[in-house]
Amino acid sequence: MFGLSELAVILVVVILVLAAKRLPDLTRSAGKSARILKAEARAVKDDGAERAAPVVVQGEVVRHTPGPDRPDTHG
Repeated sequence: MFGLSELAVILVVVILVLAAKRLPDLTRSAGKSARILKAEARAVKDDGAERAAPVVVQGEVVRHTPGPDRPDTHG
């Protein structure tokens, strides 16, 4: 019978034959998507380079206190 690779080739050929009308639109759409993705990735990269150092936010340290309802599991 057919192996997986033969079935994949047959499937690709069938898709190309049946979708020949829409193929230019699909490739154009894929190209636009790739350009948008590149532009967004470039914008994120540029935005990251322009940012200042991270801001340190002061917080409160909460210590674990063992009790009857909270056993000491940290040693």
